[in-house]
Amino acid sequence: QVQLVESGGGLVQPGGTLRLSCAVSGTISSMYVMGWYRQAPGKSRELVATITSGGLTNYADFVEGRFTIDSDNRKLTVELQMGDLKPEDTAVYYCYAQIGTIITQYLDIWGQGTLVTVAS
Repeated sequence: QVQLVESGGGLVQPGGTLRLSCAVSGTISSMYVMGWYRQAPGKSRELVATITSGGLTNYADFVEGRFTIDSDNRKLTVELQMGDLKPEDTAVYYCYAQIGTIITQYLDIWGQGTLVTVAS
């Protein structure tokens, strides 16, 4: 069974930096897209950033140049480097991947989520 393992969440002060990491656990045939979504209390899950296996990136408008997403197709990992964090960035951040397996050509999988709290 393929899973996404997340790490890097925690408490950070406003204006600080944090790096989230995610790794694929298990055997896959193909990797198409990896990325990060987030969900704050009382709000819907929203896109933060994605990156394709070809290196094409997409960022939400609220990122405003503060975050950078990067991936390693060999290690099957993705990172989200976050800077100038704001209290409104507080949310549970979920790793996402679109993969292919031996029985499924396209499969969307999600991590359990890691909590990011921006507060003093």
